[in-house]
Amino acid sequence: MDKDKIKEIIEAALDGSIAEVDGNEGKFTASIIYKGFDGLSTINRHKIVYSSLNPYIQSGELHAISLKTYANDDEET
Repeated sequence: MDKDKIKEIIEAALDGSIAEVDGNEGKFTASIIYKGFDGLSTINRHKIVYSSLNPYIQSGELHAISLKTYANDDEET
């Protein structure tokens, strides 16, 4: 699995989202902006993203991913 495929999966699952993905060899980082995150805790935001990636995590294609999630109005820090 490569970072372009992860970006595609996330953006397809979260309509209107923007994902930036970096990394390789099964270990990735992703920064995701999505209006659907508004009002949600970090844990619930991550659950939404992980639900789209879960089949790839379970199969071993995706070993690890670190997430930063933002609603459209959040400031990136």
